[in-house]
Amino acid sequence: MRDFGGIVERSPARVVRPASAREAAAAVREAAAQGMELVPRGLGHSTYGQSLTAGVSLDLGGLAGVREVGPDRAVAGAGTSWRAVLAATLPLGLTPPVLTDHLDVTVGGTISVGGFGGASHRYGTQAENVLALEVVVDGELVTCSPDVRSDVFDAVRGGLGRHGVITAATLRLVPAPRRVLSCTVPCRDAADLLRVQRETTAEHISGQVKPSEAGWTYEAKAVLYGQGEPPPGTAETEELSYADFADRMRPDVEELIALGEWARPHPWGIVLLPGPAAAAVIGSTVAGMTAADLGLGGVIVVKALRIGHVPMLAAPDDLVVFGVLRTASPGCASVAEMLAANRALLDRAEAVGGVRYAVDAVPPATG
Repeated sequence: MRDFGGIVERSPARVVRPASAREAAAAVREAAAQGMELVPRGLGHSTYGQSLTAGVSLDLGGLAGVREVGPDRAVAGAGTSWRAVLAATLPLGLTPPVLTDHLDVTVGGTISVGGFGGASHRYGTQAENVLALEVVVDGELVTCSPDVRSDVFDAVRGGLGRHGVITAATLRLVPAPRRVLSCTVPCRDAADLLRVQRETTAEHISGQVKPSEAGWTYEAKAVLYGQGEPPPGTAETEELSYADFADRMRPDVEELIALGEWARPHPWGIVLLPGPAAAAVIGSTVAGMTAADLGLGGVIVVKALRIGHVPMLAAPDDLVVFGVLRTASPGCASVAEMLAANRALLDRAEAVGGVRYAVDAVPPATG
């Protein structure tokens, strides 16, 4: 069995596919009684075996589905994709405040690692926007929230499944815009990109670093949900429905699937940097790269954001996410070379007070 990263392979001793939270609890108790490791798995979107085990793989795909949608919240099973959540809420004019760029990941999976999105500068992580959770802890099914079993609530959000298995979540909802205006702002360098992100008042912000014939180019995206003027320096704008904007990655993913790039190894390097040091780390990392170090389907993302109250996510204040999302394409750097580059990136980040993001692909330090 492999995960999205396609680098690590493990064969579980047993795969359990519960159809209910009670069946999930029974599987946890049985694994504990047998002294076996149990790892919950959604769609397996980790990149270095984090969702794999040689013990019991708890496949939560059977816990998919949106159970109810209210005026300010929705209840969804842990195996529900964010695409399915949005499909249930958007007809009612509602949306989760923070969506991942790629919608085909699960509610339980992203809450367990934090879950960042372009609106995280305003609303924090997806884990911050959970109102309550249904969790299996020590084989027992419990409900937790900021006011009920808050110790469990704080331990499982961003807890990587180590302190309990999420089986359902009550998600915060906010009004969804009908249409948005996406503004592209070319930037000189990493410092300029972060400046644009911090100064804009847009509801959704992001940034990318792209290879070109002239070298690496930096650009910020500022997306306005309501009235407002494009940020200074905007080079182009595009008006979209909110549904199309939320699913903007789908055409790219379909193209990568058709080209075979989606199935190749994905040695992703993702670090969380303290704001004052972020531009220097990003700039020096990119300056030492070529397009072959990224791969044909790779992308470099930069996002200034905040985490909110998620105690398990140990991260610097004034946070910047820097992701070198590599694809080991033919004719490009090898998997081993990409992993070594990720290790060097993490070392560079830790030297300035940064930390890794839990689903990245970084080999252990040697020596």
